[in-house]
Amino acid sequence: MDPERFEELVGEALDELPAELLRAMDNVVVLVEPRHPEDPELLGLYEGVALTDRTSDYGGVLPDRITLYRDALVDACADEDELRDEVAITVVHEIAHHFGIDEATLHRLGWG
Repeated sequence: MDPERFEELVGEALDELPAELLRAMDNVVVLVEPRHPEDPELLGLYEGVALTDRTSDYGGVLPDRITLYRDALVDACADEDELRDEVAITVVHEIAHHFGIDEATLHRLGWG
């Protein structure tokens, strides 16, 4: 899949999120990279300070990053429909980390 089409799928996944959720996100950017350099099968990664961990001292920092790893996601899926679903799941999963939801809770909720 070409990179532009993949980014369209990411955009579609973000467009499907409730507006209230998007408005609640703060100082975060969504990026696409080919693969994680140390874990080539990783689908997505949240890096930053979760909203639940921010204190009054938080400020003047670079945005948190949600990175989706295009090649790993493409490799994990049989076709574009499956890829669309997996991109959406990965977007939700990483945004949940931005809101302070840990891996164990995500797995318990079926988003792991």
